[in-house]
Formats: sequence, C-alpha cells, structure tokens
Amino acid sequence: MRKLLKTTILLIAVFFISNTAVAQKNNQKAVIKTVLNCDHCKECETCGLKFKTEMLKIKGVKMYELDDKAMTFTVYYNPKKTNLQTIKGAISKLGFDADEIKADPAGYEKLDNCCKA
Repeated sequence: MRKLLKTTILLIAVFFISNTAVAQKNNQKAVIKTVLNCDHCKECETCGLKFKTEMLKIKGVKMYELDDKAMTFTVYYNPKKTNLQTIKGAISKLGFDADEIKADPAGYEKLDNCCKA
C-alpha cells in the first residue's frame, strides 16, 4: 500500500514538472523599447493601472515587466495565441511607443500630464 502511494505521488510530481517545462518552452520573451516621460509611470494611478489591466487582457500575454529606468517592456507571451505586432499595437493604444510603432494619439491624450512630453 505504501509503495503504491509513493509511486502515485512520484508520478504526479513527474507529470507536473514535465507540464511546467513544456509550458515554459511554448512561451516567448520580447523586450520592447518605449519612451517614458516621468519616473513613476508604473506606480501612477492612471498609467500603472492601465498597464496592469490592459496588458494582461491581451490574449496570450502571460506576464510583463515595465522597467521605467531602461524604458522597456519585457513581455512573456504564448506565440500560438498572440504575436509581437499585436502586443506592440496594444502598448501603442495605451499611449506609449512600442519599438517602431508610435504611440496612438488618442491613447496619448488619455495619459496624465506628468506622463506626457
């Protein structure tokens, strides 16, 4: 009985480890250059909240990090569900540049004044 229990637990552990490894292989990482005009965008009540809600609404985006000092978004996404152009377009709609895609004027106007140039 104990041997069966140990074997079952071992099989379950191997299953979860292998699934995690496969899931990580499917995700991609992209570093997207942007322009931030303030030093607190990710904490800003307007911009920071938009980052948190809108970025994770993009189907396939698993996680993102905003580095306000380096002025980059690091995005982890599933390429089977989205692509880099879609992600850059969403960042642009938030009012920020995303590599070669310039900020959408309507999104830019919604930013707080401290976040505008």
